[in-house]
Amino acid sequence: MKKIIVADDEELIRRLVSDFLTAEGYEPLQADDGDVALKLFEENPDTALLILDIMMPNMDGWEVCRRIREISDVPIIMLTARSQEYDQLTSFDAGADDYVTKPCSPSVLMKRVAALLRRRDGNQSSSAKVLSLGDLKLDSFAHEVWLGGKSISLTLKEYSILQKLLAAPGRVFTREQMLDDIWGFDFDGDVRTIDSHVARLRTKLGEWGSKHIKTIYGTGYKLEVNKDGAQ
Repeated sequence: MKKIIVADDEELIRRLVSDFLTAEGYEPLQADDGDVALKLFEENPDTALLILDIMMPNMDGWEVCRRIREISDVPIIMLTARSQEYDQLTSFDAGADDYVTKPCSPSVLMKRVAALLRRRDGNQSSSAKVLSLGDLKLDSFAHEVWLGGKSISLTLKEYSILQKLLAAPGRVFTREQMLDDIWGFDFDGDVRTIDSHVARLRTKLGEWGSKHIKTIYGTGYKLEVNKDGAQ
């Protein structure tokens, strides 16, 4: 049974979400503030996914997300009443994989949970092919990325973007294609979400990211390699 942490300072919301998770066959772990959520995750490293409110006592959801991203790429959904573009972009910059505004249908939330877990499981169970370009290697089976022999910690979305680009060097992917393939057709956020994730991915990959991940203005992104095959 997959564990899912539900962190929200509103008891009614926690119980409602937890009841639906239980009905879907998950094991919900409840936290009423950010500190408790982070402690729960540390005590349960096999947690499959987190659902975080933004405004919580002691530590907000953004900070919880940032701290978890330092050690894990576990899927994270922000569930919050805050609906401004700034709040969404800050959430994605913190490392969140999805953003759901309250009030929302619990059934829709369960679909988003299932979709994130399905994509993660699909990535982990895919063929044990190693994609590489220069000093960078992506191991599809181990779900790991290495650059110059050093392990690089990426969020699930960052990993999926890099995997997609590495699998088809030179091909241009539109923002809409990447949203549909990685976020899913039911994603109702801004297309610029892609830009935020790609920018963070480039930063994490340093010189390699700047050299190879190219923006095709007005269209999307591609992974660039030298025409002579040099990397």
